[in-house]
Amino acid sequence: MSVMKRRKAAAFVRERGLIAIMRGRYAPDDLRSIADALASGGVRIVEVTLGSEGALEGITALRRHAEGRASGERLLVGAGTVRTARDVERALDAGAQFLVSPNFDPESAARAREAGVLHLPGVFTASEAQRALAAGCRMQKLFPAGHADPSYLSALRAPLSDIDFVPTGGITPERLGPFVEAGAAAFGVGSALVADADPEATVERARRLVDALRAARGARTPKPAD
Repeated sequence: MSVMKRRKAAAFVRERGLIAIMRGRYAPDDLRSIADALASGGVRIVEVTLGSEGALEGITALRRHAEGRASGERLLVGAGTVRTARDVERALDAGAQFLVSPNFDPESAARAREAGVLHLPGVFTASEAQRALAAGCRMQKLFPAGHADPSYLSALRAPLSDIDFVPTGGITPERLGPFVEAGAAAFGVGSALVADADPEATVERARRLVDALRAARGARTPKPAD
């Protein structure tokens, strides 16, 4: 299983805009079913948190499942809650194509950069964001976004416009619009997307978020001049 190069993965995250966070106890078959339901609803990026039971086995199972899909139905599989350089190694060995952290750890960032894999460190302040950028992380997880107003992201981006911020935590369809307007590059979404293993409910949640993101991005696109 080859690692998708950092820039290509970042471009895919920006394009698709939604990272579904899988957290909890799910058997490999359930993870595959959830991933298929998410894809049917338009969400093609999944993150399995390392704190979940059987996370590494789940990442491997999802990667193999993804490789069996049609090329036009690409599924990007990553690892979340990557807090140490050892976590980076474990996640990459399992087949993770990108890494997400709740924090900024210089050793983790350095190891991910050496491997050429996209790594989204968790940041909340301008100082944290600048340190992460200096370590080579241009795309960063704004966490916990549930405790931040979209105006905070707008203020943060004013001096740090060269960073792609991905708000994560407390994201719902209703909050997408204001965050897109504030300049969010993409979003990490947990329970608003993956709340159970019910395929029909998962498809519906995915469609609602995809539709909300599409509408928000469309509203932000400047209209052509007459």
